[in-house]
Amino acid sequence: MPESNTREIPKAYNPGQVEDKWYSFWEGNQIYHSEPDKNKTPYTIVIPPPNVTGILTMGHILNNTIQDVFIRYKRMKGFNACWVPGTDHASIATETKVTNYLREQGIEKKSIGREEFLKHCWEWTHKYGGIITRQLRKLGVSCDWQRERFTMDEHYYDKVIESFVDLYKKGKIYRGYRMVNWDPASKSAISDEEVIYRQVNGKLWYLKYPVKDSNEFIIVATTRPETMLGDSGIAVNPEDERYAPLLGKKVMLPIVNREIPIFADEYVDKDFGTGAVKVTPAHDVNDYEMGKRHDLEFINIFNPDATTNSNVPQELQGLDRYEVRKKVIEKFEELGLLYKIDDYTNNVGYSERGGVPIEPYLSEQWFLKMDELAAPALKAVRDGKVHFHPEHWVKTYEHWMGNIKDWCISRQLWWGHRIPVWYNNNTNEIYCDTKPPMDIENWHQDEDVLDTWASSWLWAFDVFTSKEEQDYYYPTDTLVTAPDIIFFWVARMIMAGFEFKKDIPFHDVYFTSVIRDMQGRKMSKSLGNSPDPLDVIAEYGADALRFSVLYLAPLGQDVLFSTEKCEIGRNFANKIWNAGRYLLMNAQSVKLDENLKDKHLDFADKWIISRFESTLHQINEAMDSFDVNNAVKIIYSFVWNDFCDWYIEMSKSRLYSDDEEVKSAVLTRAISLFEEMLKIVHPFMPFITEEIWHLMKERGEKESISLNCFPEENPSLIDTEAEKEIQLVQDIVTSIRNIRGEMNIPPSKSIDVYIKGGDLTENEMVYIKKLGKVNSLFGGKDLLKPKASASAVVKDSEIFIPLEGLIDLDVERTRLQKDIQRLEGSLTGVNKKLSSESFVNNAPKDIVEKERQKKSDWEEKLGKLKNMLEDLK
Repeated sequence: MPESNTREIPKAYNPGQVEDKWYSFWEGNQIYHSEPDKNKTPYTIVIPPPNVTGILTMGHILNNTIQDVFIRYKRMKGFNACWVPGTDHASIATETKVTNYLREQGIEKKSIGREEFLKHCWEWTHKYGGIITRQLRKLGVSCDWQRERFTMDEHYYDKVIESFVDLYKKGKIYRGYRMVNWDPASKSAISDEEVIYRQVNGKLWYLKYPVKDSNEFIIVATTRPETMLGDSGIAVNPEDERYAPLLGKKVMLPIVNREIPIFADEYVDKDFGTGAVKVTPAHDVNDYEMGKRHDLEFINIFNPDATTNSNVPQELQGLDRYEVRKKVIEKFEELGLLYKIDDYTNNVGYSERGGVPIEPYLSEQWFLKMDELAAPALKAVRDGKVHFHPEHWVKTYEHWMGNIKDWCISRQLWWGHRIPVWYNNNTNEIYCDTKPPMDIENWHQDEDVLDTWASSWLWAFDVFTSKEEQDYYYPTDTLVTAPDIIFFWVARMIMAGFEFKKDIPFHDVYFTSVIRDMQGRKMSKSLGNSPDPLDVIAEYGADALRFSVLYLAPLGQDVLFSTEKCEIGRNFANKIWNAGRYLLMNAQSVKLDENLKDKHLDFADKWIISRFESTLHQINEAMDSFDVNNAVKIIYSFVWNDFCDWYIEMSKSRLYSDDEEVKSAVLTRAISLFEEMLKIVHPFMPFITEEIWHLMKERGEKESISLNCFPEENPSLIDTEAEKEIQLVQDIVTSIRNIRGEMNIPPSKSIDVYIKGGDLTENEMVYIKKLGKVNSLFGGKDLLKPKASASAVVKDSEIFIPLEGLIDLDVERTRLQKDIQRLEGSLTGVNKKLSSESFVNNAPKDIVEKERQKKSDWEEKLGKLKNMLEDLK
């Protein structure tokens, strides 16, 4: 540190000017680039790759801020920190966007063919693919951008194809007809996890089916009458005596005039509807299972776009599924076979990407056997090799893994990793390899691509392109992700790790909170309740946004966020800035001397050093237990309360003394501690800390606070006696300030204070007088309470402040009496309300609780007012 500091720090912090400057510096100097180094321990994070054509959301803000905190913290702790960024090709999302774009130009995907369409996909990716990564830079993420990856990069593409071939040759991949979730919008199968269920107010139709060779009817209830065109049976519960005489008989299926059997199956709930259900094995998951059990016919009535096909009567062919529903109901009415219609609330599955109701659909797809893959992945979490934070997600994981089904890995799309399987044009031969067959003219390749997650499950290791890098950086350390992809991605990454690398992919998984608006609704574009993070950054600064979302996000709890809450982070940034400015302004006139840093210490110095060490220990404990939210609050408390509000104020009396050596020692020590404080704040607020750190003195051309060591703990500096001393001073000063406020004593007026009880040292009395604006301070065990004095109790001491001459006692008594009367009147009203059984029993619970809280608060306030009035006698 130089002897004096003449560098000026602007009056106000301007994040807009600072943030772009420092990000360009970090990236331009490759501050965050990592290479394998056998002399250093790696700490590795791979980013959950956002969709290549996506834009930044508040969810991304929270997720990537947490990742950045971990990576910056570990980098400063001496680890070889490597954070690999990248994007996902997002098959369905990207293909949908490109298809819609082309359609707007009058071009249909099928008309231009696969190769031409893929060119458009690549053009779209190159045009829009960098948006989200540029936005992430605005947040201040310390990624190694030289390692940026894309799931369609040549190396990564090849690795995905190799994994398919490997699993196929091991007999773990097969092709078969199965019931899948079909998205009519993308005309592709989707996974269970890509289905979003919404509550829909619909109808329950009761249809009469004529029993063959009789005048009887059997009535079935259905929410999807259009699928009756594919019915191949009627099922009843075997214990339902109402239908026992009909078992084994057949009904004539209306409209279609096909005979279908009546049979018994335990799946049927005899209390739902009429107790008889129509069975459509090709269009319902449960019906599919019954169809297999009872050897029923599987009749698919839909085309891939959910229009009716040639398996329905001619006049109903080519119609949308909802149009054919109307036609079927009309026909049943004409035939006198519509029994009744009830209102019915139903959970309907929607395609997360396509936004339309999914269709249970019998389709030939590629599947990956999951039992063998799931076993080691389940054991790794149960045994604690992979830790979940918060731990309660383990149960969710166990439930899914314990009931896992084979994974449908094929998608009827063109953009993605094309399945490396070829079919012989002349025989039934199938060829699977990383390269096409030699005599390619006799073969044709499978049209499907792999599910996006069947590529990103390799992300933890195949982002590293050499064996040396994989051996060094893998397993990675921490995965930070949203809990809604625990099955999509987390579970499958663990499976892939064991299958291909014989090891876990990461040691810890941090599940982020869900960001909601102030009404508790999940933020979404459709609701219009999600602020644009770039707008928030422009208004408040990236550090303020980062700090605020972390401050609001306890581990495992949802975050209620509004833009205005970024005042938390902005005010904190301004507090740090003003503290730094105050210190550096003093350094322009006070000579700094490192040799004096440990000289002229009083108990306030010992206290702040002790508090810093205690804070450092608490931060390390919080970070080691993945409690980022608590770490933020620990830092906030130390910086705002201990350092800025108390220590700087306490240092002023000595900083403005006439002893130059004392002034130099105090300021040198304060600046040194402030610099260490900047380091503990840096992982959370990188921009402002880098800016102030450089303003404090000249630095090297490529020096960054990021590459400085995080302060090391020194437990010997923790001084519990000094902390107790200052706590007493703080409590007394706080009580004095409270009395000033309650009694309306003007801040400009000095006061006399009497303290009866515990002995105070001369140093303690000096600080109490300075911080409490006390003129004369009297202490002693035998002090009597002065007349007309306000009072307070602090531990074993009583504090008295004579009020005569400070305020107009008569005016104050009148004010207090009026406040007491008003409050007593309000209490009478609330007591009357709470004594009413009708109110307590019938009003909403939260309203009753609010009234009880009012009563409690007002009684406490009334007691205080009466005590204050008594003090004035």
